[in-house]
Amino acid sequence: MKVTQSSDVVSREKQRRRRRVSVSNIFVAAILLMIGFAAGTRSQEIYAAIGPMFGIRVSADTLNLASVQRTFQALDVNYDGKLDKQALVDGANRGMVEAAGDKYTVFMSAKEAEEFNKSLSGDIGGGIGVEIGMRDDKPTVIRLLDGNPAKKAGVLAGDIIIKVNDDVVLNADTSTVASKIRGEVGTTVKLTVVRGDSEKVIDITRAKVVNPSVYSETRDNIGIIKVSRFDEDTALLVRNAAEKLKKEPVKGVILDLRGNGGGFLTAAQEVAGVWLDNKIVVSERVGGKETDVLRSGGDTVLQGMKTIVLVDGETASASEIVAGALRDHGVAQLVGVTTFGKGTVQKMVDLDAGSLLKVTVARWYTPNGKNLSAGGLKPDKKVGLSAEDVNAGKDPQLDAALAVFK
Repeated sequence: MKVTQSSDVVSREKQRRRRRVSVSNIFVAAILLMIGFAAGTRSQEIYAAIGPMFGIRVSADTLNLASVQRTFQALDVNYDGKLDKQALVDGANRGMVEAAGDKYTVFMSAKEAEEFNKSLSGDIGGGIGVEIGMRDDKPTVIRLLDGNPAKKAGVLAGDIIIKVNDDVVLNADTSTVASKIRGEVGTTVKLTVVRGDSEKVIDITRAKVVNPSVYSETRDNIGIIKVSRFDEDTALLVRNAAEKLKKEPVKGVILDLRGNGGGFLTAAQEVAGVWLDNKIVVSERVGGKETDVLRSGGDTVLQGMKTIVLVDGETASASEIVAGALRDHGVAQLVGVTTFGKGTVQKMVDLDAGSLLKVTVARWYTPNGKNLSAGGLKPDKKVGLSAEDVNAGKDPQLDAALAVFK
């Protein structure tokens, strides 16, 4: 009896334990469900709370977009035509980003983002072979790429582009104009340009445009390295060009950054490292507080080589970083005209459906602490270059740089 009673007691105790475990499991499951629900409905708040622990900036702020929804519904009900919902979403995003009031913070649709990424790599597909910049706030042909359709069709440096096909682009930015010019290889694009006092219409057949970011040559025993943008290959191409020039050998180097609107910050850092040995290239500040300092590497190819940097009004962003760093450390002089003056850093953020946000995240400063958002870099030797000079095959800026070595 005692054994049986003992067995019954143990059995009942096991049953009570099982019930307690079962209740505990249900309680834990309920807690997990509530956490999961909270994470699902308030995930952004949770990310915002824990993100800084891992160095990640996350916003939990929201906008009341009820009025946007009402506008869409009113449009949907009343509009006599077919609405492209994705185009409407892109338009709403674009308008919101533009309202931030920073011309360097922009929204790009999936198509625009694809074209932007291709332009950074030099793969622009079908094009005509021109570099476009803003002069007097008008899209203007800055340079013609040799062996490409625009030059063969009679386009000249200094031409102001007012129409692409039938689209008026006089007040458009350069990226918009460029995207309208690009298209399928073998198709035709019509440019309407203003040249002097006359207006000309030029039909051009698009072709595959090859435009590496770096060209190099030797003239009068002086090496010339032309960098048209800072993409993923630029640093290696500059380094290879520098090693080749040093072996020749040359007695000096001209780094031509004219018309270079920038690109990847890391590429600028690495290019500066061709001249600078473990020196500060640029510092970043957010809200006036220094957040990062980028230094050059230690594998300098042209350390101690006399160098001139050519700059103009289209030299911007990453180009100004390199020019400013080389001058601040006393390894180069600047020749040309005052640079564009873009002292901000942009970050690329992938959004829904392939769209992209290019957003200003910081201000950058040269090693001597100069921010270039206003004023740009003033050259040590000021020399202009007119459209007439370019069209006549003259380059007084390059001539002035070469003269420094004589």
